[in-house]
Amino acid sequence: MVVKHSMENIRDIALVGHRAAGKTTLADALLYQARVVDRMGSVDDGTSAVDVDEEERKHHFSIDTHVLHLSYDGKHVNILDAPGYPDFIGAALESLAAVETVLVVVSALNGVEMNTRRMFQEATKRGLARMIVINKLDAEKIDFPGVVKSIQTAFGKNCVLFNVPNAVGPDFREVINLLRLPAQIPPSCPVDVQAARTQLIDAVVECDESLMEKYLSEGTVSEEELEAAVPKAIDAGTLIPIFCTAAKKNLGVRELLEALCQYALSPVYAKKRLADLQSGNNGQKRSLEPSESEEFLGQVFKVVNDKFVGNLSYIRVLTGKLQPNHPVINLRSGQSLRISHIYEVQGTKTSPINEAVPGDIIAVAKVDGLEIGDTLSYSPQAPKLPVPVFPTPMFGVAVEPKNRGDEQKISTSLQKVAAEDPTIKVTHDPQTNELVVSGISQLHLDVIRERLKARFGLEINTKEPKIPYRETVTAEGQGDYRHKKQTGGRGQFAEVHLRIYPLPRDIKDQAQCEAVFANKSRFEKMRACHYDPNFNFAFIDHIVGGVIPNNFIPAVEKGCKEMLERGVLAGYRIQDVAVEVYFGKHHEVDSSEAAFKIATRQAFKKAFLSARPVLLEPIVRVEITVPSKYTGAVLSDLPTKRAQVENQESLPGELTVIYAKAPLAEMSRYAAQLGGLTQGSGSYSMEFSHYEIVPPNIQQQIVSKAQLKEEEEE
Repeated sequence: MVVKHSMENIRDIALVGHRAAGKTTLADALLYQARVVDRMGSVDDGTSAVDVDEEERKHHFSIDTHVLHLSYDGKHVNILDAPGYPDFIGAALESLAAVETVLVVVSALNGVEMNTRRMFQEATKRGLARMIVINKLDAEKIDFPGVVKSIQTAFGKNCVLFNVPNAVGPDFREVINLLRLPAQIPPSCPVDVQAARTQLIDAVVECDESLMEKYLSEGTVSEEELEAAVPKAIDAGTLIPIFCTAAKKNLGVRELLEALCQYALSPVYAKKRLADLQSGNNGQKRSLEPSESEEFLGQVFKVVNDKFVGNLSYIRVLTGKLQPNHPVINLRSGQSLRISHIYEVQGTKTSPINEAVPGDIIAVAKVDGLEIGDTLSYSPQAPKLPVPVFPTPMFGVAVEPKNRGDEQKISTSLQKVAAEDPTIKVTHDPQTNELVVSGISQLHLDVIRERLKARFGLEINTKEPKIPYRETVTAEGQGDYRHKKQTGGRGQFAEVHLRIYPLPRDIKDQAQCEAVFANKSRFEKMRACHYDPNFNFAFIDHIVGGVIPNNFIPAVEKGCKEMLERGVLAGYRIQDVAVEVYFGKHHEVDSSEAAFKIATRQAFKKAFLSARPVLLEPIVRVEITVPSKYTGAVLSDLPTKRAQVENQESLPGELTVIYAKAPLAEMSRYAAQLGGLTQGSGSYSMEFSHYEIVPPNIQQQIVSKAQLKEEEEE
């Protein structure tokens, strides 16, 4: 059994940044520096101790977040190495739920890139401490002052150098600590060392009034006082220290590791994450302390379905102690779980431990029913931690097994893969009876396909990406239908009269629906309103005099909901509507639930078509990074995709980033098009923004195509 670590000596750190910044190489170097491994691994030759997945070694980039740990200088450091491709943003974001400190790795060659900005912003949004590493300083033609300036331009003047290289390029040999300057500064140093030191001291003392007063009055502060104040300054955000490394040559790595041990935040700083947590269903707020004496509270931040050890759930302990064989409550489901063993994780290796304290990152094996974001506790009354928010996957393909007999296997396997990645969504299309897998990009879906084959021996075929259009109405409408059928025995009879209304899109729950829309001032004799947030749909029972008996009202609501799934215009889901049932007729003998559902569906169709129906299309936020010489070509091309350019900015290294919004339908094949415009040098990311009404001419094409397909199937 591994000996537990005291909470004050734990450091939880996420390595994030853009692809090819050298994060995994840096993680390998940190492990080597701490003597966890005897030989430093390499991503290029497939010997990395971090990227151990078959697909990762094949592609030479990270796909998942990997959990590692090391001990150094009396500290226990948990390192989460997150992928840098924007396509795997879900895995990168899940790492932020488990740490206090985020180490943003920037390539000295490429400067601040797309995912660098994204992950820095996400860390800031979550109130995490941020540190920056400029890596690859041994490369040729490095503009070190330019890289530092680009970091400060992108992330603020609080980003200041903590150490500096003696030189850049092949002459880089060591780093110089700005708090402990040597007697002589090498003339090859690429910055003004005294000016950089002054910026660092200013950032440190800004967090402490007494220290700032002393500095202003005496003009100096001791090294000991400054070093003691660094964690407080990092926590307050007045200091975002920049460190310098060439990880592949193991330069600056020891100094970085020492800084992480000394200055990165301990789990004691998780206090703000534990403030004002919701406890129970009545909205009561509670705050907890990150202490071993508190009740146990942990959160699942990562799930893996391993073909050798089964399912592993990774948990960050926030308060209290977790011990094996103690009943644990999943506060999401209310389910009681028994955890037989808890493990410390080193890549794919696990070691059993007998106790976990606040700050520990552990895994539990073969515990069913755990999902990313679940809060675990010993008590059902414990407060819940907020569930992490992930981007909506918008790039979809219909999938089917390549081999007959794999139909059942495909659904089960996809659900296992989706459980690991919150940016994968698996749905069944009731119109086409197709299984649809949605992800972030084509590369993301390609990796899913590879994993299905590697893990489950399952090969799939994919069809054209499906755009998740929606249907809604823009005016009030009404419709009625009498369903009457006599077959010799008991007949079928039901008559339903409906009105349909546009429902404001910003409604989120039942209380808001009743306050804004479904109330007595609008529906004087309303008996009930049922709100469904999945469709932003309200069903209003406005029956007077029992013309439709109470026992058939649920059938009317079911009929409406069936139409929400089926669609009316072109077979797409309906959203943002309210339906009022206000009149009808029944027969004492011939009426039934089935008859009322049939009548409701037909009345719904008539009402919907009379209410100026429209198609809605998903609009995505797009961030495109290209060499500046191709900016004009990209800007000229975007209007052909109905895109609206919102902003653009210049980056170091003669790069330009373009921000735009565009319909997903126009961007589904953009990777190949952008490659053609930029000779393969451009990159982009996109995420869901909102829905907008489809232009009439395009709507007509979509509706006509859907009707033609329906006629062919008939």
